[in-house]
Amino acid sequence: MNLILLGPPGAGKGTQSEVLCKKLGIPQLSTGDMLRAAVKAGTPVGLKAKEIMAAGGLVPDEVVVGIIADRISEPDCAKGFILDGFPRTLPQAAALDKLLKSKKKKLDCVIELKVDDKILADRIENRARETLAAGGTVRADDNAEALKTRLMAYYRETAPLTGYYFAHELLRTVDGMAPITDVTRQIDEILAAVEAS
Repeated sequence: MNLILLGPPGAGKGTQSEVLCKKLGIPQLSTGDMLRAAVKAGTPVGLKAKEIMAAGGLVPDEVVVGIIADRISEPDCAKGFILDGFPRTLPQAAALDKLLKSKKKKLDCVIELKVDDKILADRIENRARETLAAGGTVRADDNAEALKTRLMAYYRETAPLTGYYFAHELLRTVDGMAPITDVTRQIDEILAAVEAS
């Protein structure tokens, strides 16, 4: 099962990805983690990314797609994968389609976690308070101001993907504001229907 989870920052994509990884026995592929791993491994694509990152630049789509191409060829992706943080833009979605086609793979489903932005802001601030209370370190972007900036970027760049994947008949939507177990149940129902079709 090859999946993408879509939704704004704080929607619960990471939480649901963890559950799905365990349940389906497939890896969650975070572009950030993959970039760091490719740089560390010194792969040709990783070396290219390292140069760009060292110069303070943003890694271009073709380099990120190259890293994903390498990663999905690994044995642990044989049964599928969950993409996290990619694609973020329409050109990246088109590049991903091309990549998957070249590897004779396809996306099975794109699940959007729909959320209420106001409640999301409260959720992020709550998470920061709980982390502090537990003696942890709060992420630098776990505050209302940073969230606004991240949400604006999400709606500008990533939200158009919902239309793209709807047009490709891959988009399914769940209520991301529901309790975690309910969101998991909604996703399970979607995946059961996808497998049955």
